[in-house]
Amino acid sequence: MSGSSAIWLDGAPVPALPLPDRGLDYGDGLFETLLLCQGRPLYSRFHLERLMQGLQVLAIPDCLASVEQQLEVAAREIGERNWAWTALRLTVVRAPGPRGYAPGDSARARILAIATRLERDCGQMAEAATLTQVTHFLAAQPLLAGIKHLNRLEQVLAANEVKRMGRDEGLMRDSAGRPISLVSGNLFLVRNDQLRTPLLEDCGVQGTRRRLILERWAPALNLDCREEKLSMQDILEADEVLYSNSLLGVRPVASFEQSVWSSHPVCEALFQQFSEELPC
Repeated sequence: MSGSSAIWLDGAPVPALPLPDRGLDYGDGLFETLLLCQGRPLYSRFHLERLMQGLQVLAIPDCLASVEQQLEVAAREIGERNWAWTALRLTVVRAPGPRGYAPGDSARARILAIATRLERDCGQMAEAATLTQVTHFLAAQPLLAGIKHLNRLEQVLAANEVKRMGRDEGLMRDSAGRPISLVSGNLFLVRNDQLRTPLLEDCGVQGTRRRLILERWAPALNLDCREEKLSMQDILEADEVLYSNSLLGVRPVASFEQSVWSSHPVCEALFQQFSEELPC
């Protein structure tokens, strides 16, 4: 462990994950990235509920109680280290079994926790992001849509393209060319005082902050927020574009292709909702 990171496996500190590992071999697992403020996890219930959904989809034995225990262990040590802001990745991997795709009969799952101290103040809204369109599409797989499984190669390819383009984020589309998400967050746009976000039926991740916007923050602001199929033209004609993820809360978008947004009142109002809920 270094001064700015820590790793636990099944509750015990470790320098690395032992092999064999089905997460490495097949991506057979799930993960959640939580934001901790002074050692206190934010919205852990939303993360654990999504994790439980993923366990059921992948038919990994229920280990939610063990995950909660691991979270408590990590949070306690992070609190003792006096880190202001921490990214905690909780990874659940099916236990190793015989060679091949079919899992073994083990009723156990490995739980890996990796904590990283963050340098930025997550209580302040990040500056507006520059957005580019990535060239490849998100594959349709309704069975896996919504959950946060370990197979993130589409995001790796997209992130490399965004880096080459010198932009902050990339817009990802489905095979029909419809906007689905950003590389590392859920997409929202504002048009005629209505907040809209892509319908995630065939691909994409149901983000925890997306859920908070839909269920809590937008209603608190009396904002009409809808999930629907969006077009590229919807983005270009939007009054405001923003995105959400667990480490940023919400972040405004400054530009996309020929469109430029210099004012972000809805994003600022949503971030204020997030700020008011912070426990620190």
